[in-house]
Amino acid sequence: MLEINNLRISIAGRTLVKIDHLTASPGERLGLVGESGSGKTLTVLSILGLLPSMMDVEGSIIFAGQELLGKPEDELATIRGRDIAMVFQDPSRSLNPTMKVGRQIGETLHLHTKLSKSEIAQKTLELMHSVQLQDPEKLVSRYPHELSGGQQQRVMIAAAIACQPKLLIADEPTTALDVTVQQGVLKLLLKLSRESDMAMIFVSHNLGVVQAVSERIAVMHDGEIVELGLTTQILDSPGAAYTKELIGANPSIPDAQELRRLLGTRFPTGKGV
Repeated sequence: MLEINNLRISIAGRTLVKIDHLTASPGERLGLVGESGSGKTLTVLSILGLLPSMMDVEGSIIFAGQELLGKPEDELATIRGRDIAMVFQDPSRSLNPTMKVGRQIGETLHLHTKLSKSEIAQKTLELMHSVQLQDPEKLVSRYPHELSGGQQQRVMIAAAIACQPKLLIADEPTTALDVTVQQGVLKLLLKLSRESDMAMIFVSHNLGVVQAVSERIAVMHDGEIVELGLTTQILDSPGAAYTKELIGANPSIPDAQELRRLLGTRFPTGKGV
């Protein structure tokens, strides 16, 4: 469904990202992990055509048979939100502070569907229910600052899944949340991915969180993928020195098995792969 080949992202002649090959299959949950500055966010922004204009991009990004690199902005705008959606790290900065949250969820439907105003209003409430927001009839008319961080992130997720995208990109979606709220958001993302067969790219610096939700992991360092494979294989037998360092530097790794149990996550073991 998604295939990246020979991707190069650079600025003023300096290469920031160099990815030879990376794929994501329908319904797959792929983790993209690495320290800050490793190129994770630049990689996913390139998929959406959202890189700063001063950056140069080369290579190929094919999604559902379409080449995304070089596609006109009006065509990319149609794909964004409808076929590929993104949940950003900090909902308090991503949500419009002057717009009620119900309207912000409905904007995606307004842009990408032919639903009437009343149908959008009804669908908005259904989406808020689906992301387990309590009492959506009241929340729909509130502004972002009137919601908790966890509620804001669920609003972002509701807006992202409004058009049932084939691919959801979640960029550090739980970093700003406390542990209890974090588990709730992770469980929600897993549930939505499973129920709709929606592929997900989960981006994080936290290997413990990534391994709890991902079937495969791509480890990034200095703009390159240094290791790629099944989650269980990489964590049981890491091959790259940087992966070993990353595992050793993540105190949450020993708790990831418990997190997987809480989330009900099951992974392939690599047998027959």
